[in-house]
Amino acid sequence: MLRSIFIYGTIAGLIAGGALSAVTLGAHAQSEIVGLLIGYTTMLIALSAVFVAIKRRRDKELGGVIKFWPALGLGLGISAVAGIFYAAAWDLALWITHMDFAGNYAKAMIAAEKAKGVSGAELRKVADQWNAWAASYANPLYRWTETFTEIFPVGVLVSLVSAGLLRNSRFLPARKQ
Repeated sequence: MLRSIFIYGTIAGLIAGGALSAVTLGAHAQSEIVGLLIGYTTMLIALSAVFVAIKRRRDKELGGVIKFWPALGLGLGISAVAGIFYAAAWDLALWITHMDFAGNYAKAMIAAEKAKGVSGAELRKVADQWNAWAASYANPLYRWTETFTEIFPVGVLVSLVSAGLLRNSRFLPARKQ
């Protein structure tokens, strides 16, 4: 099972991380909404490896039957490995591009508040909060944790759905050879 976790997690992580890097490298070419749609769609596509791995384990290794909890554990393991690759890809993309993501994001959030009409002490408070976040984001442990939490909840959802569906041996049964 560990072999499957690492193989399928690596595949999912490389797909999601590769797409994240591509979106980051071309970030100036699309809007934030398009980037989010591409990112989360790619995560779902990449994390389809969870479904494939659970189904393969059920059909090839366990004789067509898998219980919910082992299936969920397999899915969560794959999601965790994928999340590590995803976070590594983000860090690599930031390093290659020398992008100050946190600084730029903080400036954009402060500008958005200013555009809403916030000013004076309230604007300084917002600016202090965003600047503190940007300073925290400079810490790799904080950045990796935050990046990991972008993909892992999607992996949890895919794992729950996959384990729930595939515990039923009549759902997409193995083909007779």
